[in-house]
Amino acid sequence: MELLLIVIYLGIVLLVIEISAVLMMLTGLDNEIARFQVTSLLTGTGFTTQESELIIRHPVRRRIGIFLILFGVFSLAVIITLVSNLLEKRFRLPELLVITGILVFLLLVLKLKPMQERLSKKLHAPLEEDEGVEELPVSELLYNDEEDWIIDIPVIEKSEFEHCHIDDLCTANEDINLLFVQRGSLRIRRRGENSDTRLEAGDVLYVYGNKKQISEKFSKELEHRHENLVDENKTVSLL
Repeated sequence: MELLLIVIYLGIVLLVIEISAVLMMLTGLDNEIARFQVTSLLTGTGFTTQESELIIRHPVRRRIGIFLILFGVFSLAVIITLVSNLLEKRFRLPELLVITGILVFLLLVLKLKPMQERLSKKLHAPLEEDEGVEELPVSELLYNDEEDWIIDIPVIEKSEFEHCHIDDLCTANEDINLLFVQRGSLRIRRRGENSDTRLEAGDVLYVYGNKKQISEKFSKELEHRHENLVDENKTVSLL
């Protein structure tokens, strides 16, 4: 009976992993990253990879992560209890000696050099190649010190920057760089065929530079952005 319960509960754990991975993917995570991070959270492994920052910085992903951590602790206690009952009722010294003997035999086989060479050819796989700087996180690539900042800034109605030419937004004396303007699904760069573009309300500016200068120049826009983020967090907390 305990063995059946263990199998059923392991099935439940696998279902929780799949459901959580799907939810993580719906928040924008890659399939492989989502599945690995979900498994790490559930088992309490605690891999301190840069990918884990993708979970910490997202409110919905954090809530999923908290559930997985708590569920993982509970599951470990359940499985330990079931396995203990199973060993107590069904296994005695002879059975344990047989299992120990099998494991020792398996270890000795794996220690054999011909077996290691054969398995090495089948199991060896090259590491994933680093594609270059485009694979690095923004914070690692652009942040040289505490004063560096990259942020998305919405252009609000009646903003002083509304109708401003994108080439006039940042002056040469300012440590502020306009990376691009997001207008719906369109990304507008400062130079090129869209160089005559003027800003409109609803545009989102992606700027990089000195944090203090950005905060002073776009103070009203950043205040509006903060209010929107607070409202979004309140909405998420109600779900």
